Amino acid sequence: MTVLEKYNRYLAEPSLSDEYREQLKHLTSEEINDAFYRDLEFGTAGMRGLLGPGSNRLNIYVIRKATVGFSLYLLSKFGARAKTNGVVISHDNRLYSREFAIEAARTLSSYGIKAHLFDSLRPTPELSYAVRKSKAVGGIMITASHNPKEYNGYKVYDKNGCQLLPNDIAPLVDIINRLGFELDVKRGKDPNPGQILILDESYDENYRRGVRQIQLNKNLDKTDFKVVFSPQHGTAYENGMKLFRHLKYNVIPVKEQCTPDPYFSNTKSPNPENPEAYELALIYAKENNADLILITDPDGDRIGMAFLDSKGKYQLYSGNQTGALLINYILSQRQEKGTLSKNGVIFNTIVTSSLGAKVAKSYGVETESLLTGFKYIGSRIHYYSKTKEKTFEFGYEESYGYLISSFVRDKDSLQALVMISEMTNYYRLKGLRLDQVMEELYKKYGYHSDKLYSIYFKGQAGANTMNEIMNDLHSNPLNEIAGHKVVATEDYLYLTRTENDNVSFIENLPSTNAIKYYLDDGSTVAIRPSGTEPKCKFYYEAVSYSSHEECLEKPDILHQAMMKILNIKE
Repeated sequence: MTVLEKYNRYLAEPSLSDEYREQLKHLTSEEINDAFYRDLEFGTAGMRGLLGPGSNRLNIYVIRKATVGFSLYLLSKFGARAKTNGVVISHDNRLYSREFAIEAARTLSSYGIKAHLFDSLRPTPELSYAVRKSKAVGGIMITASHNPKEYNGYKVYDKNGCQLLPNDIAPLVDIINRLGFELDVKRGKDPNPGQILILDESYDENYRRGVRQIQLNKNLDKTDFKVVFSPQHGTAYENGMKLFRHLKYNVIPVKEQCTPDPYFSNTKSPNPENPEAYELALIYAKENNADLILITDPDGDRIGMAFLDSKGKYQLYSGNQTGALLINYILSQRQEKGTLSKNGVIFNTIVTSSLGAKVAKSYGVETESLLTGFKYIGSRIHYYSKTKEKTFEFGYEESYGYLISSFVRDKDSLQALVMISEMTNYYRLKGLRLDQVMEELYKKYGYHSDKLYSIYFKGQAGANTMNEIMNDLHSNPLNEIAGHKVVATEDYLYLTRTENDNVSFIENLPSTNAIKYYLDDGSTVAIRPSGTEPKCKFYYEAVSYSSHEECLEKPDILHQAMMKILNIKE
């Protein structure tokens, strides 16, 4: 079916809303092409896209088609068990999130599959917990995570509360693709529709109880310790505030950002990775002389922090820096209390800073670097829970996702909220601010500086350009970047590592479209297209054992060199 044919089918669809019909009528030819030139695809974190009419947009028809596919996938894999155990569904605060969640529940029911639907928005980690707690065969989370308000998304989970891996996604995508045009896809007609159960607050307290159990020093004096907290209009408010109050923290909520608002009216960005997300929280912190600022993203799986440093200023730390601090605190406290595993392992990703792994090694804990996407960490946790070869100690991504306890199998901002608060207060009581703790780590393991650049490639032409760039990098690996020799190249598409003209194979990782360069000065450059958005991500890390200033400047220098090499104009 051509772009124009699909466009006209949408215009003629009787059930199309007046809002979407008007949008279609006012689209330019370029916008029509972008909305219909392809089907919205599953990527590393499910399906995510702009809201609106079209096969390359997220709307009720695309949600229905995806859920029909998921229903057929579950029935083929689990048979009658899929119907009796069912699927858990949750959603965030975004536009149409509740409508999409209800459509998913009704579609599952039409195939005889029980649907456990939360009564209102809940964070992603609680969905992961609920899938395991209810012994469901899967889960659906309606969210676009930390993306702007124009987006929404659809994530699917397996029976272990972990996002589906590529081997599971592939047959699901095949089923969905065989369904054809989304307007032609109808719900099932099972003579015994599945029950739609509404999950209430009882799951919340059980989930929070699990989060509270991660504490390492429960009885720290919290007098005069103040935390400013913002859920960025998202799902973490209720659980976050109840955790803070139960643990007797002096918490100051950023009240303007505590209501579930699909338009994110009172924040410049719902993404904790962006400095502008902290602007209002910083005002609160300065007015109250707070020790710590914690910000969660809309679906409550990521968290960012800022803190009062030793010079009386507020500093924002990256996901890598926060991860290194948490690893040091958690492992040191477990070691001191005699609870550190002898076969411990932490998980990070191929684009995560090397600092955390160095810290873990000093405690005798191994690090496994997996592909980007917390589902790989969740899957590895499940594997070791069965084999007992290694014991999970901590998992994290550079993109502000952390997991302390494996009763959840996805990144969990609420767990991180509790642990970061405890860690910051623990060091405060010892007369230390987090910048002083980080400086000690730098002195031991070298100064590390990391930076992420995201380059957008919009529309069909942009997608083609991004593919050409990646194809060229795989075919013609770079030998030098910014005057530094490339000493090793890891190509994750072909799963090869090339060093000194010797080629070895990378084991225990599935193939993915990414490449990483190791330079002669210890720096690294990794390039990876996003699996859910029209952008390519460039990850830079610099290491120095002499100068922090030099280290801070180097990621920008490397990026400028890469843009010149690839002829990309930002």
